[in-house]
Amino acid sequence: MSNFPETELILSKDNRVYHINLKDEDIADNVIVVGDQSRVAQISNFFSKIEFKTQHREFITHTGIFNGKRVTVLSTGIGTDNIDIVMNELDAAVNINLVTRELNPTHRSLNIVRLGTSGALQADIPVNGIVVSSHGLGLDGLLNFYDNWESIGEKNISEEFIKHTGWLPNLPYPYCVKASDQLIAKFQQGTHIGITATAPGFYGPQGRQIRLKAAMPNLNELLTDFRLGDHRITNFEMETSALYGLGKLLNHNCLTACVIIANRVRKEFTSDYAKSVEILIEESLQRLTV
Repeated sequence: MSNFPETELILSKDNRVYHINLKDEDIADNVIVVGDQSRVAQISNFFSKIEFKTQHREFITHTGIFNGKRVTVLSTGIGTDNIDIVMNELDAAVNINLVTRELNPTHRSLNIVRLGTSGALQADIPVNGIVVSSHGLGLDGLLNFYDNWESIGEKNISEEFIKHTGWLPNLPYPYCVKASDQLIAKFQQGTHIGITATAPGFYGPQGRQIRLKAAMPNLNELLTDFRLGDHRITNFEMETSALYGLGKLLNHNCLTACVIIANRVRKEFTSDYAKSVEILIEESLQRLTV
């Protein structure tokens, strides 16, 4: 496509990508994404200088300097639907000329690290520990809407997962995508590494039951018991699969690191995770800017 029409690429009056309100020069090569809007300022407090701030809806962005390197932190809100917006618009901002609407001749690749909170699915992963996602296992179905996603999928993991769980035929195909090897190498020391299952909701899709019964009430146990060689499913959250899938299709490096606020196996919940989140933020900034 030589020119992206207004219906496909929506821009503001000053030629910024619509939802995230950004253009190329606003965005550093190193990007941290967070679900919680309040966490943007918590992270940018570590910057020696903040160069740029903007907000549109739930999407808040601060770009500044940490360890002499430029870093952008952006809030996404919850869920893979919001990640769909953020990933497509970040890529558009850095790889499309927003005046002419033409693809730039040179591709710009971003390092995109999601920092979040999560629930552990293995008894040996402690509350307040950090999990780095080697893969995103998408129970959400989002990547199935994109052409050629199979070329980046880890089909062997998906197929073994379907067999192991007796995956219901009316549920979306559970796609699986690997993290960036480059970023894994920076983040793996001192963390727990495994497959992160990404759910399209917080209650039934994660096996929780209040008044409504879950279609797969034993889902958590099936996830905990899954093994394929050295692979196991370590945790549940709501964004990673879309981040990894869209990132790989668009040629960006992506990684998720989460602090564990609950152990679903041991039924433990952290009493105060604020300090653990602070440690996650500071260590991640250091590792990302090495």
